[in-house]
Amino acid sequence: MLRPESYAAGSWIAPGEDARAINGPVTGKVIAMAGGKAPDAQAMLDWARNQGGPALRAMGFHDRARMIKALGSYIGERKEELYALNPLTGATRRDGAVDIEGGIGTLFVIASKGRREMPDGQVYVDGGVEQLSRDGSFLGQHICVPLQGVAVHINAFNFPVWGMLEKLAPTLLAGMPAIVKPATQTCYLTEACFRMIIDSGILPEGAVQLVVGGLGDMLDRLDAQDVVSFTGSADTALHLRSTPALMRNSVRFHAEQDSLNATILGPDAKAGTAEFDAFIKEAANEITTKAGQKCTAIRRIIVPADSIAEVSEALMARLSGIAIGDPADETTRMGALASAAQKADVLEKIAAIGAEARVLTGDPEATGANPEGAFLAPTLLQCDDPDAATSVHELEAFGPVSTLMPYRDLAHAARIANRGGGSLVASLVTADPQVARSVALESAAWHGRLYIVGGANAKAGTGHGAPMPHMVHGGPGRAGGGEELGGVRGALHYMQRTAIQGSPDVLSAITGQWVAGAAETKGPQHPFQRTFDEIEIGETLHTDSREVTLEDIEHFATFTGDTFYAHMDEAAAQANPFFPGRVAHGYLLLSFAAGLFVQPDPGPVLANTGLNGLSFQKPVSPGDSVRVRLTCARKTRRTDSYGEVAWNVTLYNQDAEQVAQYELLTMVAYTK
Repeated sequence: MLRPESYAAGSWIAPGEDARAINGPVTGKVIAMAGGKAPDAQAMLDWARNQGGPALRAMGFHDRARMIKALGSYIGERKEELYALNPLTGATRRDGAVDIEGGIGTLFVIASKGRREMPDGQVYVDGGVEQLSRDGSFLGQHICVPLQGVAVHINAFNFPVWGMLEKLAPTLLAGMPAIVKPATQTCYLTEACFRMIIDSGILPEGAVQLVVGGLGDMLDRLDAQDVVSFTGSADTALHLRSTPALMRNSVRFHAEQDSLNATILGPDAKAGTAEFDAFIKEAANEITTKAGQKCTAIRRIIVPADSIAEVSEALMARLSGIAIGDPADETTRMGALASAAQKADVLEKIAAIGAEARVLTGDPEATGANPEGAFLAPTLLQCDDPDAATSVHELEAFGPVSTLMPYRDLAHAARIANRGGGSLVASLVTADPQVARSVALESAAWHGRLYIVGGANAKAGTGHGAPMPHMVHGGPGRAGGGEELGGVRGALHYMQRTAIQGSPDVLSAITGQWVAGAAETKGPQHPFQRTFDEIEIGETLHTDSREVTLEDIEHFATFTGDTFYAHMDEAAAQANPFFPGRVAHGYLLLSFAAGLFVQPDPGPVLANTGLNGLSFQKPVSPGDSVRVRLTCARKTRRTDSYGEVAWNVTLYNQDAEQVAQYELLTMVAYTK
């Protein structure tokens, strides 16, 4: 008998006397006792706000990213303990991998993107500097900083591991503590993973807490610095959104709700094509993976009217070969639904949809490995008039159920897909980019993600129903109107965007990045002879000048083969509205700039890895001269031995007019 515990204010709390019995979906027998009296909500909030929040905010983004990566490694080394419990949820090992491996993989991706795309500091810079004064002495900059409250994560039963980790990763990266509330039906698997998190000692105290059972009055105690992130039904989301304290205090509420996701077979994907075969395989997988208990599963299969017979025949043949039974059996392809109540709900929805569609395949009496279990055969229905139907576009049977329907043309297909009222994902299988464009323009506004593949890349595709941590997961309307994941975007949901206005020195001090016009310093030696830690933000080198001659321009043109007329033909150059006559190549100016600021001796600088934001503001004519200002703009630690230094490189002519600018990236050692 499993007895999953809550973890509140640093202590484990066993189930109470009024704990709920959890019946397993495979045998129907009680497998766990969970919940009871809710933990002290205020004590949990105080613990998070006073302990976890300050500890996380004291770290930088890269520190938190490294912490998340270490957590992923720790759980990954112990994942077989989670797989051992996985069959109790009704899921096969293959389905469990989507949950367990998917959750661990999400930690790694978010950690990696945090290291690569966020600064090595505590302030995230959002966009460029805004010029608010003519002389550049007063500027604007948007920044993002962690909210100073608590993120309450209310998760669904179908992904007890991934559902927790995919929310935790961006929350922790942002620097915000979290309280996790898993669905009770599968909370024992969530608790097993959460216990690993606590046992690892990787996170600071108060960074995470767990509520098994009800939240009590926690939502009533939230304020403007808190966030609620919910996954589940639209009805439950509406109930939670309506909590007076959430509305009164403008508490951020992110909802990822049920949705009637669709897949469209392109008109070019006829039977016998690689696209057709890929479509049938993907549709069958989405009906049966996790026994159809995925918020992203395909509920509506939209195909050309002249292909519906071939599609229905191919899908029925594929679904008939699905082995249903004990998820612990290696030969089982599809396990059970999460509970008997879940099965009853799905059967009720099938009956309602059946008023507008006929069942092609699927036995409601299928019992799989045990008559007492929550087993249900894959069920495919067909609705011949999707325009007149309503239930197929409004009711979601959250199980291995999908409805096939015909379309007349692409515009019709998009309208059918859009009638779901907003979905997490819609997919399209086509080899024609113009078909993809047409569907995207007609339908993208109604879907959080469009998954488009053809026969050539179907194997490389990540799958219709697989939310990737790199991409936004969420959708409009019925899907909840919220967003999760999306790389760094996911972390920004737990941060406050603030407009900072002030002098260049003020902006530089707040962001930790040099802003043009801010104070410059001069080091005791050439900056390329200084280690990563010795170089200071704002450290600047002003070079001597170099004259650009006509001979330089002609030599560069001949040597490189770049004989563009603006460099070689005086009359043609003068006729060009951008040039006064023959001018120097932009890349010649970059080469001269390097020659002016590079220190040739061996030193801590290891490599030039690229440049960003190159722009040319003013042409340089023969006889003009150029000089360079090289300023350390920001620093980022990359490995144990070297970090990245970003230099602002600005070129000026003899009249102190800016002619070019870019950002140079160099890798610099920590020691000489």
